[in-house]
Amino acid sequence: MKTVSFTPKPHFPLLDGLRGIAALIVVVFHLMEGHATSHLDQWVNHGYLAVDFFFLLSGFVIGYAYDDRWSQMDFSEFARRRVFRLQPLVVFGSALGFACYYFQISPIWPAISETPVLTAIGISILGMFLLPVPPSMDIRGWNEMFPLNGPAWSLFFEYLVNLLYGLIFRKCSRTFLGLLVVLFGFSTFHHVLHPPSYDLVGGWSLEPAQLKTGFIRVLYPFFAGLLLFRLGYLRPFKHAFWWSAFLLVCILAMPRIGGTDQPWLNGWYEGTSVVFLFPFIVFLAAGSQQVSPRLEHFCKKLGALSYPLYITHFPLVYIYTAWIHRHQKSLTESLPMACLVLITSVLLAYLANRYFDHPIRRWLQQSKPIES
Repeated sequence: MKTVSFTPKPHFPLLDGLRGIAALIVVVFHLMEGHATSHLDQWVNHGYLAVDFFFLLSGFVIGYAYDDRWSQMDFSEFARRRVFRLQPLVVFGSALGFACYYFQISPIWPAISETPVLTAIGISILGMFLLPVPPSMDIRGWNEMFPLNGPAWSLFFEYLVNLLYGLIFRKCSRTFLGLLVVLFGFSTFHHVLHPPSYDLVGGWSLEPAQLKTGFIRVLYPFFAGLLLFRLGYLRPFKHAFWWSAFLLVCILAMPRIGGTDQPWLNGWYEGTSVVFLFPFIVFLAAGSQQVSPRLEHFCKKLGALSYPLYITHFPLVYIYTAWIHRHQKSLTESLPMACLVLITSVLLAYLANRYFDHPIRRWLQQSKPIES
């Protein structure tokens, strides 16, 4: 099919801002992860739920961007646009993961020092094509499907659910979509209210239990976001950005609930957050498109950094985690270094976005508008 050029649609500025805030929280969560002995004492405890929030935003934005364009394009055109939007930074993140890999040698990852360079290069190339590796090919020790850049697992599921939308669910009615969302919502609660974990942690390993968790994590929020867009019941709210940002930060920073005695309380918390509170936050923010120029500019900058920050920060976090374990650093002793890694991650994301992602996407689109 001949390439179609669409007039870019305006963004939802507050959703861009929330995406950026969630990405920053993910970085802080991963920095604190190296100091935790378990998920019970992890700081910024529920930061991993930012991924579920990203999936919800993705469903909403995909519906907004493409639901009314299928008369002008086929599935191959849709797939081409999604690959052009997502893949350049996947390649960058995997290459960065290889470049940082041998700086991550530490007692917790003894396999790194024993990994041949050609093997690491091969894993990096597989990561560039977003081809997951099984635990038998793990070169780190965490059984990640993308051992050089762990967060790429969510892009793997993002692609899968985008394929489902483009091939099947773009055609379904709101009623059928609503029934699916209810079904996926029940599966989310079933997962978090049963042992062993009582949470939504998982999805990054090519193992049956982890794959099940990954699909549970992506299916409800993506299709709930799509349904929320299609319902169209959006209304402006006063101070919507600050209220929605406050709620999002509180949810993601909340300490673990219930401890070891009542772990099911944490399951109720996470299920309620993903199934009810995250859609409410998006509803609150999406209806307020008319905002002050200053706030719009701020949200635009945050949104532009969100995806580059998410997909490029983890190789630096690996180095930080290795450093604290090599030198047995406490959280207090490590705070200056953690702040440096956070600042460096933001700067790297900015540079990757401006000097790699945008030029590559412009070239791929042959100077046509880049869809987000």
